[in-house]
Amino acid sequence: MPSPKARSGGAAGSSGRYEFMSLSRSPPPPALQRQGSDPTAARLRAADSPTRRRGSGSSTASTSSTGGQQLPEEDCMRLNPSILGIALSSLLAIDLWLSKRLGVCACEDSSWGSVRPLMKLVEVSGHGIPWLVGAAYCLYKSDSAAGQEVMLNLLMALVLDLVLVSIVKAVVRRRRPAHNRMDMFATFSVDRYSFPSGHATRAAMCARFLLAHLVLAAPLRVLVLLWAAFVGFSRVLLGRHNVTDVAFGFFMGYCQYNLVEALWLSPVTLQSMVGQLE
Repeated sequence: MPSPKARSGGAAGSSGRYEFMSLSRSPPPPALQRQGSDPTAARLRAADSPTRRRGSGSSTASTSSTGGQQLPEEDCMRLNPSILGIALSSLLAIDLWLSKRLGVCACEDSSWGSVRPLMKLVEVSGHGIPWLVGAAYCLYKSDSAAGQEVMLNLLMALVLDLVLVSIVKAVVRRRRPAHNRMDMFATFSVDRYSFPSGHATRAAMCARFLLAHLVLAAPLRVLVLLWAAFVGFSRVLLGRHNVTDVAFGFFMGYCQYNLVEALWLSPVTLQSMVGQLE
């Protein structure tokens, strides 16, 4: 009787070990049989394939760039800075640099520290309290109806200016320059904010108001314009505001006068309002 080794001798390898082939599968091609004889080389060839290299490289780059998490495309697009953002950041940097360079009267030790008392006098000339007191006094002392009408609307314009500037300052909340000294005359809670310059808005609005409703000679008209410009420029010299605060303040005050003209109170309108209140 033949031994089992003799019956399966063709299936035995050269090393004396037996190899069993599955009956449910067809035998692989000779090329794969040759590759299967060396499993380590097959794994290396699979790892070095171009598709494998491209896939592993892209996954490694995306994982390393996002800290192990893959971001969606819209989040990746937001990481790129926009041109508008770069322009605004550059404008802000120039504004801060120029404001610091022009703050030559910020303290007594500055390059123009000796001129600081004169700048503070100009600051008081553009303050809201002297203008409110002066407009109320002129309204009280005026004898003509036309003069009372002008002074009443000037008083209304000054109150409107205080309200609008306080609202914008409370919304924006921009701090004053770092080199500013808080020794201003009669400040309020919103005065710790810088944008916009209330002195600049008041100077621009009052200058337009006086030139439109008062009969002034040519030298006086030039003097009013120079006063408004000097009030705004003194805010930067004293270190109270940045350049953009004053520039926007001039623009805001110029536009406020248009609002005052639209809300102009005539004697007839005032009498009707008083009659309705009674």
